[in-house]
Amino acid sequence: MHPVNTLYYGDNLEVLRKHIGEESVDLIYLDPPFNSQRDYNLLFREQSGEPAQAQIKAFTDTWQWSERAYVEFCETCPLPALVELLQGFVRTLGRNEVTAYLVMMAPRLVELHRVLKPTGSLYLHCDPTASHYLKVMLDVIFGARNFRNEIVWKRTGAHGSAKRWGPVHDVLLFYTKTPNYTWNRVYEELDPDYIEKFYRFQDERGRYQLVSLTGAGTTKGDSGKPWKGVDPTQVGRHWAVPQPLVEQIVGKERAQQMSVQEKLDALESAGYIVWPAKGKVPRYKRYLDMSAGNPIQDVITDIPPIGAHAKERLGYPTQKPLALLERIIQASSNEGDIVLDPFCGCGTAIVAAHKLNRRWIGIDITHLAIALIKYRLSDMFDLKEGKDYRVIGEPTTVAEARALALQDRDEFQKWAIGLIPRAFPYQQKKGADTGIDGMLYFTDNPREHPKKVVIQVKSGRVGVKDIRDFRGVMEREKAVLGLFITLEPPTRDMAREAEQAGFYTTPLGNIRLQRLQIRTIEDLLQGRGFDIPSAALLSGVQTAERVQPESHQPELEM
Repeated sequence: MHPVNTLYYGDNLEVLRKHIGEESVDLIYLDPPFNSQRDYNLLFREQSGEPAQAQIKAFTDTWQWSERAYVEFCETCPLPALVELLQGFVRTLGRNEVTAYLVMMAPRLVELHRVLKPTGSLYLHCDPTASHYLKVMLDVIFGARNFRNEIVWKRTGAHGSAKRWGPVHDVLLFYTKTPNYTWNRVYEELDPDYIEKFYRFQDERGRYQLVSLTGAGTTKGDSGKPWKGVDPTQVGRHWAVPQPLVEQIVGKERAQQMSVQEKLDALESAGYIVWPAKGKVPRYKRYLDMSAGNPIQDVITDIPPIGAHAKERLGYPTQKPLALLERIIQASSNEGDIVLDPFCGCGTAIVAAHKLNRRWIGIDITHLAIALIKYRLSDMFDLKEGKDYRVIGEPTTVAEARALALQDRDEFQKWAIGLIPRAFPYQQKKGADTGIDGMLYFTDNPREHPKKVVIQVKSGRVGVKDIRDFRGVMEREKAVLGLFITLEPPTRDMAREAEQAGFYTTPLGNIRLQRLQIRTIEDLLQGRGFDIPSAALLSGVQTAERVQPESHQPELEM
């Protein structure tokens, strides 16, 4: 059995095949990147009044055609119909970014179907540009009869487009493994205009609407008998008494023993029944606070996108509102169930799952995303890596760090920077080498601007020249501190050169700190971090708002 409450760093296809067991997941939400003709950048908030945000290219979502991936899928896919479909797409559409995207998605969707429980559900969040191709693929993988909804989420307001309708929505494709799937009734709040229109009456108890006490069709039991001179059978109807309201008035046990006519008496005695003009059937008062709201629909307009000043905003461009993920998780899972997000990005699905007392698994291919999720879990729930959840795939030893550096130097740098609390990778202009790999700010005097810290990461051989150059970077950037991370041990000359950069005395306890500090990867892995004012307010990666996990569970339907 795979561990839950786990973040995996790596290719989700490999992680799914190696680590996630068959029929072990209750709910899958995925929001895979799609080519929108631009690079997605991870934006960090501005610090210390500098004019531009630091931008980090988290991933480029332009999928390049790979003949090898295409042939490999066609030769190994267990579903001949899916192979034929994909081959048909390639023949008709050609070898391009769209079909490359479909080749990338196909084996992953097959694996996601494998790991989903028989009672499980999958929600694929996608761009309308690709949704129709993905739907046909899902019809083949899950079976067309297990398609439940195409959900439309209005993700933005008016969008100016010169020669077409403004593109303002995303699509979510909802499939289940079998017809016997978990489903909970979830409601959305009533619209104020709806309340004004339909809850037109008001008394000392509040706003209410008048609702019929009868239902269509006749019956032979108590519900078909007259009450106070009104015979519903004569007009082809029967009494339809609101049982929950009666139970609220007299108690559940007593209500179960009462006849329909006795229940109507109880409603009248409690002031809930209104008699209209002579000869008309009475109605009952349904108060606004008795309404759970409207059952959720497949067009979502009541969840706005994350605004520029929203508390939950982290600056991640593909970040989805927490409310949207909460609605999906509440509807299609129960407390204690396992939620999987194989493209977890900044971790909104993970956060929503934890908040709603579900277990979770997240997968992402960038160390940047994993670092951001770890900050978010700490900020929102005070969760600690190794104690409250696991991270698998990131280096835990120097040997593993060295292997990552050889495999992908850029990812090694981002991972190493993530070992420093609140530090973030620095976006260099194309073709420029600024000598800065990461940044951090701290405030140790509320009357002054945040102080800048620059970070440099080295994965190869290092010498005293590297430290001299880094001192120059510190002076150029007017940085209070410089943090130098090296995979290889520093020389004595490097240590002496670092000392020549002098010291900084923080007003927090009058503590002297060496301005240019050197730490090896081994130091950081063993908890020997940099000397940064411990009581200072660190600022870099956006802080997420603290929340408390919920305990309420909506009504269950199977």
